[in-house]
Amino acid sequence: MEDGYYIGRRWEDLDTDILVKIFQSFDILELTSGIAHVCSAWRMACCDPLLWKTLDLSMMKSNFIKIPLEPYVYVDGRSDKILTRLLKISMSLSRGNITTLIFHFNLFVSDEQLTYTAERCPQLRRLVLPAWNRIKKTGICKAIRAWKDLESLTMPGIANPPYLMEEISKNCKNFRELKIMGPCDKFFASTLATFLPTLKVLSLRCSMLYKEALIIVLDSLPHLEVLNISHCLLIEVLPPPGPKKVVSEIDQSIIEKASRLREFLTCMNDSCTMCQRTKIDEGLMRWYRYEEGLWKADEKQNKMLLNKYKWQPSLWSYLCCKRHPPTGRFGFDT
Repeated sequence: MEDGYYIGRRWEDLDTDILVKIFQSFDILELTSGIAHVCSAWRMACCDPLLWKTLDLSMMKSNFIKIPLEPYVYVDGRSDKILTRLLKISMSLSRGNITTLIFHFNLFVSDEQLTYTAERCPQLRRLVLPAWNRIKKTGICKAIRAWKDLESLTMPGIANPPYLMEEISKNCKNFRELKIMGPCDKFFASTLATFLPTLKVLSLRCSMLYKEALIIVLDSLPHLEVLNISHCLLIEVLPPPGPKKVVSEIDQSIIEKASRLREFLTCMNDSCTMCQRTKIDEGLMRWYRYEEGLWKADEKQNKMLLNKYKWQPSLWSYLCCKRHPPTGRFGFDT
């Protein structure tokens, strides 16, 4: 500074690597708010692949009301427009570099929004799907065909799983991880065995799980390494005229079948909060009742969820979740 006059550097002259480092601290709403239009240097930084490995929309929920007819929800038009605008900006800036895509459970995406995104994310490897209400068979199948590199999927329960599992089997040759947020019965387990026999990681936590389905999973998925049934409502169907009954303890025959797995995570403890919630919800978790973001947690840490959200297991998780030999340690990756 001489004679009270100072010439500073302009923002657009800031080194691109420094800009990218700053922009990495922004969430998706901030990143798409218009900073790419400040100048060409900022736009270049906004398009850096480091910013677009993950498109995290888990903070966005639709403004909706429930209705008695399909699709059973009505989404406010303004809410839809905001999502469409955000997706268009994100797809433009990301330039096809997104490998992880995370939707909030209650972000009711339409077929058009899903397929638009799928066509512009050809390198996607990990996907967390929202509720199915507005996604039709044609929409999800078209999206899956665009995701040849898909490895990992978190999805709500589905009434007719064969068409989706068959589509994954045909198009996603590296697929290995599946998390189901819904009931798993004999039909679902048989579908997995038919179309995804090379599955390595399966999480069914906080769901209604039929004992016969669990046996099919253990007998018919020879490549399975990790199985999480923590907080499940385990149901046994007795021979007619016997009723269905809730199983309070995993029997030795199941443990023996699971002994080949690297990790077998269970929790059926009456004092466990999550087990209590699964029972109250009768195996169909109403995630909207509970802490925001709880649906994202999983005792089996994986790159798709826990590394992203830095979820810390509670004391109850350590006390309640069991590991069965020879699975080794508790089941958290470092």
